[in-house]
Amino acid sequence: MAEVLSQSEIDALLSALSSGELKPDELPKEEDKQKIKPYDFRSPQKFSKEHLRTLELIYDNYSRIISNYLTAQVRSNVKVKIESIEQITYEEFIHSVSNPTILTIFKMPPLSGSILFETNPQFVYQIIDVLLGGAGNGKYKNREFTDIDKNIIRLINQNLISNMKLAWEDVMEVEPEIEGLETNPALNQTMAPTEPVALITMSAEMNKSSSLVNICIPYLSIEKVLDRLVVQYWFQDNDEALLNESRERLKNRLNIVDVAVTAVLGSSNITIDDFLKLNVGDVVTLNEKCNSAVQVYVEDQPHYYAKPGIVGKNLGIQILDIIDKDVENYE
Repeated sequence: MAEVLSQSEIDALLSALSSGELKPDELPKEEDKQKIKPYDFRSPQKFSKEHLRTLELIYDNYSRIISNYLTAQVRSNVKVKIESIEQITYEEFIHSVSNPTILTIFKMPPLSGSILFETNPQFVYQIIDVLLGGAGNGKYKNREFTDIDKNIIRLINQNLISNMKLAWEDVMEVEPEIEGLETNPALNQTMAPTEPVALITMSAEMNKSSSLVNICIPYLSIEKVLDRLVVQYWFQDNDEALLNESRERLKNRLNIVDVAVTAVLGSSNITIDDFLKLNVGDVVTLNEKCNSAVQVYVEDQPHYYAKPGIVGKNLGIQILDIIDKDVENYE
């Protein structure tokens, strides 16, 4: 980064230039340095920014879904939100979580391999405390989880993981299925230490205390469906029937909107004195001929040319042409 001059240094430099002590071509010039970006070949970046962005959108929706689920379970307001999403190695993830913790291993076909769902001990103790009649605002000491703890949190995590089906439905149909549960992350050897993974970290806030939930998705699990992890893919749909249904629904929604339509026969300029002297039966000459097309305005914007006439006992117009009908070709 270039050195930033202080105000006194700037004043001294300007004074030297004005007095002739220093010539402009003698000013020190910063040498051009080639910008080099370090790259670690031991942890290649296999997830692109677009893939991570799509995962962020999926799990941002997922965080809202499980917020509602947890709020209903604990009868207290639970707010879940994404804190970060990044690519790391599996070894870095295992070293970053506490021991003991609740590490739920599950599959989610058509994604291949195993995915990890890690719930922080603080989150586990708080949920169990509330479900067993406590207030959920105590201080919890790290200890080994009992079989009762595991069974309770397994049921909670099973429902949390099943909600991923709703979060992924815009991308693909998935079927989450729990494989097992571990309390010691070091014993889980489902992946190689250098395997790149996408780590989604979410915070769960309940009773003014916050805890963390991590989702670890290996690159190998989504390698075959990477083309779907692009936002544009969500809006591609080859189902013609569904497209026609969407168009019809949009048309029906637009049909109930009222718009002001006005046909202008012409205009004329008169003095205020003539305006004040107007009486019933007076004729005002317009700037248009009687056989000229009139302009039809929709919400004060000209849209059509029309021909005035009679429809039954009412005045009416017949549309002749569209104004600026080739407007879509304009830049």
